[in-house]
Amino acid sequence: MEKFGQETWDKLSSLPGVQDTFMTYTVYDDILTIRLVQEACSLLGVPAEVLLKLFGEHFFTFCKQAGYDTMLRTLGGNLVEFIGNLDALHSYLALSYQEMNAPSFRVEMTDDGKMLLHYYSDRKGLYHIVPGIMEAVARDFFDSQVSMVVLNQSEEDERTGKKEHVVFLVNQTNQAGKTSEEQDSTCTEEAFFKKLRDRCVSPAGKKSGWDLIRAGVLSKKGSHQRTFIPCYPDKLWMEEKAFCDAFPFHIVFDENLKVRQTGVNIQKFVPGLQAVEATLDQHFTIVHPQVTFNIESIRKFINSQFVLKAYKDKHTVLKLRGQMLWMDSLGCMLYLCSPKLRSLEELRDVGLHLSDLAQHDVTRDLVLLNQQRLAEMELTNQLERKKEELRILSRHLEDEKQKTETLLYAMLPRHIANQLKDGKSVEAGEFEVCTVLFSDVVTFTNICAICEPIHIVHMLNSMYSKFDRLTNVHDIYKVETIGDAYMVVGGVPVPTETHAHRVANFALAMRIAAREVTNPVTGKPIQIRVGIHTGPVLAGVVGEKMPRYCLFGDTVNTASRMESHGVPDRIHLSASAYSELKDAGFDIQERGQIEVKGKGQMITYFLLGNPMLSEDSIMGREAGGICLYREELPGLRQKESDKEPDVRMETEDGTAPPDPARSAPATPFAWDITPPYQTNDSSCSAPADNNSRLCVLL
Repeated sequence: MEKFGQETWDKLSSLPGVQDTFMTYTVYDDILTIRLVQEACSLLGVPAEVLLKLFGEHFFTFCKQAGYDTMLRTLGGNLVEFIGNLDALHSYLALSYQEMNAPSFRVEMTDDGKMLLHYYSDRKGLYHIVPGIMEAVARDFFDSQVSMVVLNQSEEDERTGKKEHVVFLVNQTNQAGKTSEEQDSTCTEEAFFKKLRDRCVSPAGKKSGWDLIRAGVLSKKGSHQRTFIPCYPDKLWMEEKAFCDAFPFHIVFDENLKVRQTGVNIQKFVPGLQAVEATLDQHFTIVHPQVTFNIESIRKFINSQFVLKAYKDKHTVLKLRGQMLWMDSLGCMLYLCSPKLRSLEELRDVGLHLSDLAQHDVTRDLVLLNQQRLAEMELTNQLERKKEELRILSRHLEDEKQKTETLLYAMLPRHIANQLKDGKSVEAGEFEVCTVLFSDVVTFTNICAICEPIHIVHMLNSMYSKFDRLTNVHDIYKVETIGDAYMVVGGVPVPTETHAHRVANFALAMRIAAREVTNPVTGKPIQIRVGIHTGPVLAGVVGEKMPRYCLFGDTVNTASRMESHGVPDRIHLSASAYSELKDAGFDIQERGQIEVKGKGQMITYFLLGNPMLSEDSIMGREAGGICLYREELPGLRQKESDKEPDVRMETEDGTAPPDPARSAPATPFAWDITPPYQTNDSSCSAPADNNSRLCVLL
């Protein structure tokens, strides 16, 4: 995420087979790691060695930020010492991370002064991480540049099977471009000449040439005399008994692994070591480093920390941790060790007490300190797991919230629903012009009298599923369904100039869709009547338990009269609806003057079709969709989320309030239903992005 961004990680974690969540104290199989690396390389278009090297650099930075900076800096004064103590660091970390499978490192200096880094691991394919880590360490800790080249890569037969062994040639230079040996030599010479100049200058002035040479020789001689040279006694002033008591867990064995000497407490816990001709491999196995149990392999890893495990019953396993020292004059190896314990519980399980450990042995302090750390780690682990559970629950809650909002927005306009969710009251709003449509099924009463109720439900659900999809195509609002009556409106709750055009095209589409629904009585396609009227309405939310967004006004009554006075399979228009459509290219036929109940004489019209659009366009079947209305053209249509109904609110006294607070952003109503059973919908297939919704029959 730091190198390539959050979006890249989101793409990577969404791929199949890639895990997106990882816990700190959980052990994961290397298969997941390799899979993650492979997918990342494919996504980023980089080789695996490049990605792993980048990870190595980042891992070093991550360790420093995690609080290991001081610990890492104390591993050594130069890169060789640092690498030589990495195994000891891993051994210490294993006290807390018991299942950590760390690699092993060994530095070899050749006769010509070159540095070889030997990398051992039974986790194959990850060795490219090493150059990234070492380069970052050298740059940050030792102010030098490191380049590493793979000289050899092989698999060795070790005790645990095949172990990957990679040999790197390490070339280290300081920032000025000199090698580490040249830098040390230069620093020594500069220091020497500085001391020389200081000695040669006296208060009386500069010394003569002979005095200068003499001072230089004496200075150089004095510097050699101050070099530390260890002094060893001619005789070891220590009794054998005192040595075995002071180091109660030491073992001395020869080249054939025959045990020559043991500490007092090892004798107590592994009494078999006292047997004649007893060998070390009869009672112990090497846990770390994972090498073959022979003197050659041990001397090969002499600088590593060795962990041995005793062959004892499964419930009381004694592990020893310490260093190997080769005594050349005796031809024997000294294993100076102490029990490897992680907690007081392990101390008790092995059968040890703190008194069994030597007073000078820091294992006493490590056990007590690690006991506290393990408790803290367990608490951290629990908190992390709870955090992950909360994250999953939060994601599920968000999914459920989306479902709830989808259902709510299917029942009410978005801006109205948002106001109700915020606890606000919704005032009625006046829309100066809109187009209302009513439709019903011809001979529906006769069908209900003959058919079973379930057949009626299936017929209506099939028909309404098609109609609901068409409301999305033409972006109009479905008000409600009552029995076989279907009511929609254009221009409400979001005003639009093409409200009549949308409703007219919707009416043509629903007439086509109705022909695909079978009459359960006759087995023939059903017929519908459609009535359309244009005029002003008042819209608002009524009810509290099941609030509905309803329309009120004479426009609604007139639209209903157009439907009831219509003709089967015809679309009946009022004069006001005709006025909105007459110049829009629709094919309209005058019906003439008819008597309308409650309205008297009215001149009405029949909508026959729209020559400007194909049937596929009206039905919304064209791939990719087209812009049917002027508001949908680029640059003319706002984002739906930015729209807000421009309606006139009225107070109880009939006056408009001064600039009321704007409601939440509104988008046109959108509700689609997938048919619950097979119908003849080959010519009315839903777009690919439709989702199933709930169909409510009232």
